[in-house]
Amino acid sequence: MTDGSTGSTGRAALLARLRAQRVLPVLRLPDAATTLAAVDCLHETGFRVFEVTMTTPGAEALIEQVVRERPDSLVGAGTVTDLGRADACIGRGASFVVSPYLVAGLARRCAQAGRLAVVGAFTPGEVAAAIDEGADVVKVFPASTGGPAHVAALASVFPGVPLCPTGGIDDTQVAAYLGAGAALVGAGSQLVDRAALLRGDRSAAIERARRYLQHASHGA
Repeated sequence: MTDGSTGSTGRAALLARLRAQRVLPVLRLPDAATTLAAVDCLHETGFRVFEVTMTTPGAEALIEQVVRERPDSLVGAGTVTDLGRADACIGRGASFVVSPYLVAGLARRCAQAGRLAVVGAFTPGEVAAAIDEGADVVKVFPASTGGPAHVAALASVFPGVPLCPTGGIDDTQVAAYLGAGAALVGAGSQLVDRAALLRGDRSAAIERARRYLQHASHGA
């Protein structure tokens, strides 16, 4: 994992890894056991970057556990809405911190620690504010409200800004979002087959996740 000494070079390497995967699994699950089962299936499928949301009970400890058990992977903290929680997650080894909207000072705190800030926005004004704040990636949320056309419009106004539409994206839409100019997409409930995980059907969970990577390979 990186630390505050990695500087801009280390953060650039983290961003390159996020962009290379093209699909970011957003793990918003009811407990640690289900989250770990999801990580296990996703890892087998080929994913090496994961986001664990703060809505998961014991999320900070869970991040630390995944960091320890999956040294080949990056683990981020999602749905972070205050600096205290960001600091806690960074202290547990989170490589990136995701907020659903602009949280003042978050991007600066991440940069100081050698981590990435993925800042939520939807309108052009919100995207501009996230960029001014120092966001490494702008999370376009909720993606389903505007669809690929909305992402394309934002990409035309903010060329070169890594956009990560998230929310309500199924596997058949991945290529369309990437083709519209997204650097990567975030996927949660559509990607992670919770019912399959709860009944212990690994093959079904892996098959659904694999479809996302297959469609991502066809994106622009």
